[in-house]
Amino acid sequence: MKHALKLTIALAFTASAMHAHSAADLLQVYRAAVGFDAQYAAARAQRDAGLEKLPQGRAGLLPTIGLSANTTWNDIESTARTTPAVTRSAAYNSNAWGVSLAQPLFRWQNWVGYQQAELAVAAAETQFALARQDLIVRVAQAYFDVLLAQETLATAQAQKTAITQQLESAKRNFEVGTATITDTHEAQARFDLTVAQEIAAENDLTVKRQTLLTLTGRGAEALKGLRPNVQIGRPQPDDISQWVASAETGNLGVQLAQTSLEVASREIEKQRAGHYPTLDLVATHGRSAAGSSLATTPGVGSDGKSSTIGLQLAVPLFAGGAVSSREREATALNEKARADLDNARRSATLGARQAYLGVTAGLAQVRALEAGVASSRLAVESNKLGYEVGVRINIDVLNAQSQLFDTSQKLAKARLDTLIAQLRLKSAVGNLVEDDLAALNALLE
Repeated sequence: MKHALKLTIALAFTASAMHAHSAADLLQVYRAAVGFDAQYAAARAQRDAGLEKLPQGRAGLLPTIGLSANTTWNDIESTARTTPAVTRSAAYNSNAWGVSLAQPLFRWQNWVGYQQAELAVAAAETQFALARQDLIVRVAQAYFDVLLAQETLATAQAQKTAITQQLESAKRNFEVGTATITDTHEAQARFDLTVAQEIAAENDLTVKRQTLLTLTGRGAEALKGLRPNVQIGRPQPDDISQWVASAETGNLGVQLAQTSLEVASREIEKQRAGHYPTLDLVATHGRSAAGSSLATTPGVGSDGKSSTIGLQLAVPLFAGGAVSSREREATALNEKARADLDNARRSATLGARQAYLGVTAGLAQVRALEAGVASSRLAVESNKLGYEVGVRINIDVLNAQSQLFDTSQKLAKARLDTLIAQLRLKSAVGNLVEDDLAALNALLE
């Protein structure tokens, strides 16, 4: 009986490791998600769109060249008010083409716009890095959710097996008269409850696998689980103040807010430039041709060509107050960006504190639950032995078994939650990369 119980308990810890040689690991699932996840694909396209801000900003500093052409048929008839009246008619074609060039020499708003474009590119890269970190966390969370759901199902099945053995033992003892029918009813009630828990666990596992499927596009498959009795290290550096300080500057959300503030600051300068004069180098070259203007002199026409080059100065005097209004608007938006930066820093430091405490508290909880599992296992064995010799009743054994399986499930959850907290801690300081996921992958079977 004792050997059977140990075998039953072991099933709860080894179910997730079945077919490990062909199971997918965390890195494989992540790389599948990189190529399939729609949210990440949208972020990549958004980054590509953001990169185009730089050539758009540079265009304001480069010359513009245009070509124009026209052709017109003219049919004119005029009558002079003389005595007698004289009528003249003209029918001819006129055409022309020209090339124009304008090179900005001093347009301050264009230069500021180019600087904003450089910042926009940096913001696009930061936003994409943020999406990559988010994908790492989402994949790890979905992966570990499946592992936990598998563990929960395996625990329910193992618990059902153990209760089935206890139910059969209670029935045998009742038949020989060494136990009451109450023991059988208690075991039967606990068995029915476990069956319901098993059904709920199967449903939850299906949902968790579907969630992972939406990230990777890969069908249901075996996943590698954590190695038994895996050891999780403490965060390095093991000092919450250093993590908080790093989050204030390294957090990608903070960097994004800092870039937005710089863009907003330059927007004030850009709108203020609406009061400044502009100076451009302009040049044109063109040709024109016209046929005979008189029907009486066919074949006679004219051709001409012209070229110009010069400087063009424009001085704004009054625009109805629009320029000043846009400057005040940019100033207000700059204050908003400054407040957003403060909020981003506070959120980053709070996130770093929560993640750090999640790791340290999770490690302490894992140690406590490991001790709890060992104690619960001894309690089950002691209660089963006591039941066999008559000093314990059936409900004592059932309660001890339930406590063991519940503690085992909580231990599995605490380990997975601690690993997720480690990723969130790295993300809070902006240092989460694929190598961190590889480090967790090394803890799998």
